[in-house]
Amino acid sequence: MNTDQILEFDQVRQKWKALALTRAAVEKIDSLDFYLDESRLRKNLRETDDARRFLEDCGTPPLASTDEAKELAAQAVKEGCLMPEQLERIEKMLAAVSRLKAYLNRGKQQENALAYYEQNLDALPDLREQIASQIRGGQVDDYASRQLLSLRSRMSALRDKMKQKAEQAVRSHKEYMADSYCTVRDGHICVPVKKEYRHKIAGMTIGQSSSGSTYFIEPAAVSKLQEEFQELQIGEENEVRRILYTLTALVADSAGPMEENIRYMEKLDYIFSKGKLSMELDAVTPQINTDRRIRLKDARHPLMEKERCVPLQFELGNGTNGIVITGPNTGGKTVAIKTVALNCLMAQCGLHVTCGEADICMNSSFLCDIGDGQNLTENLSTFSAHIKNVLEIMERLNSDSLVVMDELGSGTDPAEGMGIAVAILEELKNSGCLFLVTTHYPQVKEYAARAQTVQNARMEFDRSTLEPLYRMVIGEAGESCAFYIAKRLGMPARMLQNAACAAYGADAAGMRKQAWNPFGEDMEQAYGADAQKEDGHPRIRKARAPDGKTKAAGISGLLDKFQIGDSVMVLPDKKIGIVCEPVNEKGVLRVQLPGKKIWINHKRVRLHVKAAEMYPDDYDFSIVFDSAENRKKRHEMERRYTEQMIVSSDWCC
Repeated sequence: MNTDQILEFDQVRQKWKALALTRAAVEKIDSLDFYLDESRLRKNLRETDDARRFLEDCGTPPLASTDEAKELAAQAVKEGCLMPEQLERIEKMLAAVSRLKAYLNRGKQQENALAYYEQNLDALPDLREQIASQIRGGQVDDYASRQLLSLRSRMSALRDKMKQKAEQAVRSHKEYMADSYCTVRDGHICVPVKKEYRHKIAGMTIGQSSSGSTYFIEPAAVSKLQEEFQELQIGEENEVRRILYTLTALVADSAGPMEENIRYMEKLDYIFSKGKLSMELDAVTPQINTDRRIRLKDARHPLMEKERCVPLQFELGNGTNGIVITGPNTGGKTVAIKTVALNCLMAQCGLHVTCGEADICMNSSFLCDIGDGQNLTENLSTFSAHIKNVLEIMERLNSDSLVVMDELGSGTDPAEGMGIAVAILEELKNSGCLFLVTTHYPQVKEYAARAQTVQNARMEFDRSTLEPLYRMVIGEAGESCAFYIAKRLGMPARMLQNAACAAYGADAAGMRKQAWNPFGEDMEQAYGADAQKEDGHPRIRKARAPDGKTKAAGISGLLDKFQIGDSVMVLPDKKIGIVCEPVNEKGVLRVQLPGKKIWINHKRVRLHVKAAEMYPDDYDFSIVFDSAENRKKRHEMERRYTEQMIVSSDWCC
């Protein structure tokens, strides 16, 4: 049973961890469990109070990550040599300690208990000053020691002298040089000499270009100075190493105070993260009791927006051990029990709670069964998952437990589920624990009304808008309002009548108006109206079998509509053409357009002007549709036999 996940405390942890800066604080938040020791719990709540007040009075504390500083201090103790950039990070950590001490000192004016952690912090000013004076910009500073300054000054002067010698060689032998400047290769100052003149320059060859046409030669005059420069370089490296070892030794000597600094910074980071979470959630300090009493005023779920939450008023204890919450679906029952349990869990972890006021008892365990719990990999149905959780709850149950169960007895046959729900409630009542359950079973409501230490509660519901109000009324049983909601949403009266008979039996007819017909309507009239109404639903229209005669008759009608010579409009382009072939059996005709003839379905053609209105009765349309050559051949063929052929005639009537 993952209580954190069920109650969504894991999401609260994620918000909380995001407010911590050190790895140790994040790990502590991850592993934190609720406190069972009253003294420790009250101490942690006082720390959260002080942190919240400190943040409001003095702003955000100047905390920094300590993870790397902890590793570097351990490395120094093992006699390793810290590099300049590592020593700089040690110095920055000590600077953060110094700023934190100043921040905590400001809290003493408000008499905040956290301010006195300042006395446990040691900024190690001598070590910090030593590092700052000798390390700068990620390297050992020239002024770290007189010896280092002297060596680096001599090296700088000698490097300038070597460069002058090289430049002099370039000027003296311009004709041998590939370029007019000297360069540095492998730490040597060289001159670029053409390959064919490499023996003309006295000196040592250091390298050559990628093409091999240029040799880089260190002139002899420079080589003499290079030996002296290397000796100075070795001396400089030894002095730098000496300084780094000295500073590392100082860090190792201060490892104890540094570890204390880190430990207290991590502790303060954890404490201030609780204060930051309290401010982010706009939470308040809960009162803690051990009298098995929970009272929440204006409570809200910490993961919901404050502006959208309807404040919850809740009280349990003082003679009432359990509450059975009823009401319509989406009425807020599950959110209500999660809000109560989650605020109780947060309080017992030393956190502030999202309420106007809160008086919360300590609990030995938080036992939950919320959600359907289906698991395909474990072959668990909804009911099986519920029963598995219930059995686990019963094994861990005692008088100091807080139990929350959602949809008690659901997921199986209603009659048997109701019986199991009552049996579970009886077991919870006899254990003496505090419990909240939600249900829709009327028999469970009746049980809660009879049992001495159990009370009913309901979630309010606006019948006019069909919207939940998310307000809990303790002491009254609620209704699921299923028939009411179904009727308002348009379920036909005949279906509601059948539903009532199924729910209340054959005798339901005598109680319909009272139990499930809140409108006081005459059901027979309503039923009749339902029967007479047309549903207005779309219907499937079946295709009629093809009728050859009908189709032929339709095409025959088109033959009269379009005649050769008719002026027509072709859609959708609205181009004007002349019919040169009438409609065939497929409903297609041929139209002469400017420069071309096209075949087109009759549905895309509109009659513009009939041929009879434009041409005489005996008009020869071959003049319009045929070429002059073909007309001449056709005329010859009509007079006598001829072997001429009419080729590629585009017109036929």
